[in-house]
Amino acid sequence: MAAPSRSEEEITRLFRIRRTVLQMLNDRGYLVNDFEINETRAGFLAKFGDRFRREDLEFKKYKRNDDNDPIYVFFPDDEKVGVGIVRTYCNRMKIGEVHRAIMVAKQNLTPMAKKCISGMASDFHLEVFQSYTLKETQLPRIQITHPIARYYGLKRGQVVKITGLVKQQADTSHTDTSFE
Repeated sequence: MAAPSRSEEEITRLFRIRRTVLQMLNDRGYLVNDFEINETRAGFLAKFGDRFRREDLEFKKYKRNDDNDPIYVFFPDDEKVGVGIVRTYCNRMKIGEVHRAIMVAKQNLTPMAKKCISGMASDFHLEVFQSYTLKETQLPRIQITHPIARYYGLKRGQVVKITGLVKQQADTSHTDTSFE
């Protein structure tokens, strides 16, 4: 069944979303080719046409130095993403032995889908804290919903170093460091 023709605005929006996701994965250390990131809108249209389904945009990428840690990127076509769709993606992840995924939804997830996703926890917490020999109470916190945490795909319990310039009242800059 052919998908309906998409508006120019929607094609441009999906092109930009896909490019941003590819840039983000590149920043996270996944193997993304330059031609994928630098693809033009015309190249995007040549590849997918104007009658594509959002599912056609889905892909799988691998870490640069670790083929055992792939990530899926899903583009569900449904207006509301519910538990059924989340479970379908989880099954695909289990079959493909993938433990990470990004879902680009049209709208917010249903409350039950959010609950289903939050129920999936990882076990990286102990390994990380053992390698740093720190106690959990010794570290400042960053919210999992913080833009930096979301951009880099951080999970609860991961330890990261965030540095950046922070303006002070005297108009001088210093480096601010925090860990999660």
